[in-house]
Amino acid sequence: MKPMAPRVLVSDELSETAVQIFRDRGVEVDYMPKLGKDKEKLAEIIHQYDGLAIRSATKVTEKLLENATNLKVVGRAGIGVDNVDIPAASKKGVIVMNTPFGNSVTTAEHAIAMMFAIARQLPEASASTHAGKWEKSKFMGVELFNKTLGVIGAGNIGGIVCDRAVGLKMKVIAFDPFLSEERAKQLGVTKVELDELLAKADFITLHVPLTDKTRNILGAENLAKTKKGVRIINCARGGLIDEAALKDALDSGHVAGAALDVFEVEPATENPLFGHPNVVATPHLGASTTEAQENVALQVAEQMSDYLLTGAVTNALNMPNVTAEQAQVMGPWIKLAGHIGALIGQMTEEPIKAINILYDGAVSEMNLAALNQAVIAGVLKAQNPDVNPVSAPVIAKDKGIQISTTKQDKSGTFDAYIKVTMVTDVRERSVAGTCFSDGKPRFIQIKGINIDAEVGEHMLYTTNNDVPGIIGNLGSILGENGVNIANFTLGRAAVGQDAIAVLYLDQAIPAEVVAKLEATGKFNQVKPLRFDA
Repeated sequence: MKPMAPRVLVSDELSETAVQIFRDRGVEVDYMPKLGKDKEKLAEIIHQYDGLAIRSATKVTEKLLENATNLKVVGRAGIGVDNVDIPAASKKGVIVMNTPFGNSVTTAEHAIAMMFAIARQLPEASASTHAGKWEKSKFMGVELFNKTLGVIGAGNIGGIVCDRAVGLKMKVIAFDPFLSEERAKQLGVTKVELDELLAKADFITLHVPLTDKTRNILGAENLAKTKKGVRIINCARGGLIDEAALKDALDSGHVAGAALDVFEVEPATENPLFGHPNVVATPHLGASTTEAQENVALQVAEQMSDYLLTGAVTNALNMPNVTAEQAQVMGPWIKLAGHIGALIGQMTEEPIKAINILYDGAVSEMNLAALNQAVIAGVLKAQNPDVNPVSAPVIAKDKGIQISTTKQDKSGTFDAYIKVTMVTDVRERSVAGTCFSDGKPRFIQIKGINIDAEVGEHMLYTTNNDVPGIIGNLGSILGENGVNIANFTLGRAAVGQDAIAVLYLDQAIPAEVVAKLEATGKFNQVKPLRFDA
């Protein structure tokens, strides 16, 4: 008996070519582009489908997933997955895919277009001319030639903007903690610190994700540091700019103009910046070109078909690229690789030059590309929560981070282990781990010090000189503040030398408790850590 063909529902607008890809590959497809807005009807029929192809209108919530008894994959045509509950999908065993690089050029070009718009006052001049006013002397613009462009975030999209701006003969400076000097030279830009960029740039464009560190990166304090007459472009994320502070800077004349494609609250039907004569505003059009929309639609159809027909996983946000046959064996090792990377990433502030990965024993015969992805994603996710195992290698390459992989036969006590060494301009830091027979990941070495640490969601890492009383200090301060220790591991280089403690905690450690530990003066470093479950 011939097996039933997988069935996909397309609940948002997708091109006819993309829909035909499903059919040509042998996947049954129901095209209902208006259904995504009808939550009740979608919940009623979702159990019939193996795959769900969406854009932004369909909301894949935990409640919807409860009814999705046969759903295996959600494919988002585009990069943003704010409309998908990824943790709920993971618990349900549903793979979530996106198309992370289908609209990079389009978004970068929109940023360049917005820069031209505020430089030459194009929207205002167009409106005036349409009104028959012919106010030629009113619209005195500025050239881009020889001006200094400050790029905050020189990753995938920011790197394309740098390339285009260099072609316009602009002087380009970039602030990005993970941008290496080598990558900066490749782009033809000068790497600077944020304060220097603010002071020197005639134009500033933002290309970073929205995180706790980047929220309001252009707030009142930093806007005051900018060059008088600066023009600001944001086609990245709302929330990177304090909109009230920007309005004050525009009103005072310190900021000459702003071009915004994204806003703190979207859809933005009202905003303090709307109507300002020196503000160009567009409704989140960064990815809105015919080419980009077609590209992401075709990509998601191919990816979903591949998974449903062969088990191949591409551009998944909650699973590395790995075949179905490999997944069962590699699962614990992929989790370990991500944990090792996350530990190094959370312990590192300076730009990373290289990530060297050693696979010893049985693990060296596995799918190292998938393991590498997990390591790199773990490292980079500390600075950019949008990184996933698929996009991580591309982002690392854009940042000029060198990735090296070494395989070796079993060389020690463990049947297999992974060791990751991170290299910066000022240090090298290594972490090793293994998986025991129960499949649980363990850290077995940090900074060359042997340990045996179980990995938990909330952890605490401390370093100190090997002197008496450290265990007592840790235990008493945590206990007095209601922080329970699930597991406690100690290690030291030698008597009286460097020592470390790795604590697995039942809950996140409050910042005030960290401060109390630091205030004892007994610790060289006190670092709260968090790991995905």
